[in-house]
Amino acid sequence: MRVALVFHPLNSWTVTRMEPLTEHRPVNGPVVYGYLRLINVSVARQTALKESLAEYCRQHELSLFGVSIESSTGADRAAFTGLLDVLALPGTYGVVLPAASHLGPKPIAGDRAKRITVAGSRLLLARGGGNSRRSGRWFARE
Repeated sequence: MRVALVFHPLNSWTVTRMEPLTEHRPVNGPVVYGYLRLINVSVARQTALKESLAEYCRQHELSLFGVSIESSTGADRAAFTGLLDVLALPGTYGVVLPAASHLGPKPIAGDRAKRITVAGSRLLLARGGGNSRRSGRWFARE
């Protein structure tokens, strides 16, 4: 804790508590949600991918509020539907993926990327696409 001496008009000094410097205050970054498409992967691989998303968010000062995991190839896409639902919440910045392949095969991935950007969210890639903002624009063109 930092303290300061403050002189009052009545010729007395008091000790007051100073606020921490801006650099020392906890800051909440933009809110993002993760998305993983994990078909037939081990629990260890799933854990590693979740940790890679969390590390990416720490490095880029983003607040990872949750991770949706798609684990089936069937018609049920509840994880992606749930992701779109949370993107509608106020204050949501975007979606973070480990790589572009987590959106699915190319025809599906292009549509999903478009739906994410139409929802007003950014698409951020933790790896495999160079600059994540550039990668998001690449998906939007597909």
